Amino acid sequence: MAPAISATAKSTKPDVPFLWEGRDKRGQRVKGNTMAPDEAAVRSELRRQGIAASRVRRKREGLFVSGGKVNAADIAVFSRQLATMLIAGIPMVQSFEIVASGVDKPALRTLILAIKSDVESGTSLYEALAKHPLQFDDLFVNLVRAGEQAGALDTLLDKIATYKEKSEATKKKVKKALFYPAAVLIVAAIVTTVLMIFVIPEFQKLFQGFGANLPAFTQFVINMSNAVRHQGIWIALVIGAAAWTFIYFKQRSRKMREVLDRMSLKVPIIGPILNKAAIARYSRTLSTMFAAGVPLVEALESVAGACGNIIYENAVLKMRDEVATGQRLQRAMESRGIFPNMVVQMIAVGEEAGSLDEMAGKVAVFYEAEVDNAVDAMSSLLEPLIMVILGVIVGGLVIAMYLPIFQLGNVVG
Repeated sequence: MAPAISATAKSTKPDVPFLWEGRDKRGQRVKGNTMAPDEAAVRSELRRQGIAASRVRRKREGLFVSGGKVNAADIAVFSRQLATMLIAGIPMVQSFEIVASGVDKPALRTLILAIKSDVESGTSLYEALAKHPLQFDDLFVNLVRAGEQAGALDTLLDKIATYKEKSEATKKKVKKALFYPAAVLIVAAIVTTVLMIFVIPEFQKLFQGFGANLPAFTQFVINMSNAVRHQGIWIALVIGAAAWTFIYFKQRSRKMREVLDRMSLKVPIIGPILNKAAIARYSRTLSTMFAAGVPLVEALESVAGACGNIIYENAVLKMRDEVATGQRLQRAMESRGIFPNMVVQMIAVGEEAGSLDEMAGKVAVFYEAEVDNAVDAMSSLLEPLIMVILGVIVGGLVIAMYLPIFQLGNVVG
């Protein structure tokens, strides 16, 4: 593995990516990449490490390559890498440099270097992270602050990394569960559109020579085909505008999102998976926050935003208010009516035994496994269901086209 390069002196120039090639002390060819303010800094650092550089060039992004968007998965990987570096005893600034040097996504690299620059200037890590709320939410920042104040930042970052990894795994499972129904609808729509535009018009030409009235089902399908062929663009524009309007108001209207989230929890098959996923995220976040020493009331505020569903978010915020007045968490959960009795009892045991973080963690493990099992079962169920739905659609269109031929055959017979 190529050696990592770290800056030996702070520079006023911003660090940019460089690619380098050369030979080490044993004469073997080595190559790698690093972040540095200029080429001279790269060559100087390589000499310090005993590497004779034969080529150093700035890494350039392709013409059509954008900076990309930093997503939750990127933050999960970054958290794990940084936690590993700090646990190994590597200084924080150097850890940022090493992590940034191995990042391919420009947007993520820029983010890491911006945090590194703030930390170098004396800003605490949690304050540096708080400057980027789109990437680091209140939960992340609060956990890092608790770790810094307790002098256990490496341990807390390891917990954060584990939490992020498990949360992302749960999200991917839920997305996988929702992908199959969406795939069915999309495939069915594409197949139907192709038949309407290219196949049915050919049958229509054939039927014009029959000189008889077509069956109602066949005429209905032909009328749909004519509408798609002649007004297809307008139909597509209306559907697109409706979809854009829906997404626009969904993103900006909390009331609309609340209605949709409430409805989604009641959808057969999918609803139970979403419920279990929300409980898993609630329990995992509560366990991580409480284990970090964050006070329960403050922890519940961060937990609310991590549930991923407004119904659960509102419930947890009400629980926070009740706990703040002295009520036990168990009673607050019972009064909401959305948590299974097993979850409430596990939390009650944790409160009584003083091990709330441990019991919440056990609940999270259980429901994460439940989500995995439910998604696998749903996937197995939907595979034949996809074939049935496509068969009904395509078979219905075929029957509609052959009905007049069957009737003609009966007349001739």
